[in-house]
Amino acid sequence: MTHALDGVDLLPRVQRALDEHIDAQREALAALGEPMTPLVDSVAELLAGGKRLRAAFLYWGWRALGGADDDAAVRAASSMEVFQAAALLHDDVMDNSDLRRGHPTAHRAFAARHQAQGWSGESARFGHAAAILAGDLCLCWTDELFSSSGLPEAGLRRARPEFDRMRTHLMGGQFLDMLEGARGWHDLGHAERLERCRTVIRFKSARYSVEQPLLIGALAADATQDTLAGLARYGAALGEAFQLRDDVLGVFGDPGQTGKPAGDDLREGKHTVLVAHALEYADPADARLLADSLGDPDLGDDAVQECRRVLVSSTALERTEAMVSDDAQEAVRALDTIGDLTADGRRALAELVEICTVRAT
Repeated sequence: MTHALDGVDLLPRVQRALDEHIDAQREALAALGEPMTPLVDSVAELLAGGKRLRAAFLYWGWRALGGADDDAAVRAASSMEVFQAAALLHDDVMDNSDLRRGHPTAHRAFAARHQAQGWSGESARFGHAAAILAGDLCLCWTDELFSSSGLPEAGLRRARPEFDRMRTHLMGGQFLDMLEGARGWHDLGHAERLERCRTVIRFKSARYSVEQPLLIGALAADATQDTLAGLARYGAALGEAFQLRDDVLGVFGDPGQTGKPAGDDLREGKHTVLVAHALEYADPADARLLADSLGDPDLGDDAVQECRRVLVSSTALERTEAMVSDDAQEAVRALDTIGDLTADGRRALAELVEICTVRAT
């Protein structure tokens, strides 16, 4: 069976489109001189890797409704990767993360450069500001790359409202995530904790990772309202499953594959479904241990291992895995209700369910 990403050479084609866009932006910034090089490099390095799933969903949303397999579709799809880069740059600043894909995060790299050069001011503050500006550049470039992709003008107009909604929802979702961490869970019951988790998941990650790129591609290809509704159900379910898998990997993932230290989500105090289940179903001593560990930036490897034990013994991991499985099955059922997809598109979207949910990175 042809692989949803590899069979159409989507990975290298998206990379070429990204490289061409970065080259054009280097030229645009050349008038500002050599100081622009590390700024653009920080984006180029981030765009040199990744799973390309967001690009894949826009591309297959377009192809599944009969859109042509051409460079314009690939350029439009690659804009989703630039948008993802913006989210990652900003997210790493907000989470104060040290590593991204096995390398220092942009704000850490800029801070180290500031310190090495002996420049005035606080190195950390400089690093944060530089990374935020790099993320802002990516937001600008997302719009530019999408609008100049070469997709038919009528298709771009149809897709534009969803494209704009995606960008607005992500920023709102990022704020919700920050807010949840600040106001805490102490007075909430299990059901409300889960609901808040799922709301953050939906708007911070799930929609812009799956549903919205898919709908943008389908809208550009002039999908019917019934088809869009079916794709939205598929995307909503799969997007949640995708983020729940991320939450599991954030605690149990292999750093050699995830590119981030094991247990970083615990150190950052992330309020996830995994943690919500553990706080509800662990015995009181274990629940206290986990609650006291959340948000401790100095949490050591032994303490992370103890938290993992709690997440397993409390059935939190098992319950979260069941949610991933249920969401994946819901995505497959939703896909089965859509009648007017191309054979290649239907096959690719079915494969993407497994790609998103059975993964180690």
